[in-house]
Amino acid sequence: MNFAVFASGHGGNLQAIINAVKNKKIRADLKLVFSDKSGAFALQRAEKAGIPALCLNPKDYASREDFDRAVLARLKEHRIDFIALAGYMRLLSGHFIRQYSGRILNVHPALLPAFKGTRGIRDAFDYGVKVTGVTVHFVTGEMDAGAIVAQEAFKVGPKDTLESLERKIHALEHRFYPKAIDLFVRGKLKTAGRKVIVLR
Repeated sequence: MNFAVFASGHGGNLQAIINAVKNKKIRADLKLVFSDKSGAFALQRAEKAGIPALCLNPKDYASREDFDRAVLARLKEHRIDFIALAGYMRLLSGHFIRQYSGRILNVHPALLPAFKGTRGIRDAFDYGVKVTGVTVHFVTGEMDAGAIVAQEAFKVGPKDTLESLERKIHALEHRFYPKAIDLFVRGKLKTAGRKVIVLR
């Protein structure tokens, strides 16, 4: 299977995915890294790893749908079978999601359905949760609302700060997300409504 990673920023999760592919812990070919931000360090990570890197500026398109159609055309060129979002900060259009229905994964830095959105770590910390973690889910038209593939939780310590919690979350993401991607690649995920069953 061929896949693409979408990233808008530093690309920490992207690097974890690149390493997992290199070490055959994800048994698929990472054919493209896409970003909507020309300054995203993720693009440099891709180039260093010898992976084709693509950036398109949404401001060059009349609408979100036009932008997504341009991205879809590039994915077709690279014969992309599925997509892993890794810190991609733009919402995908309904048209885009329909083209890859059931084939877009995302990692979220909180235990969904709590603390949706772009501030998951901070929102959980400010709320005073005693347990938090990471969620991998399928992407649907509603933000952070797709069927949950996997979750892993840990206790928030009394001495944890926002910064220490961010470090713990990111370290967990880097270990957890590649494993979930590989389950998808190996056909180990069976979806029944909102439930995702991991086959053994």
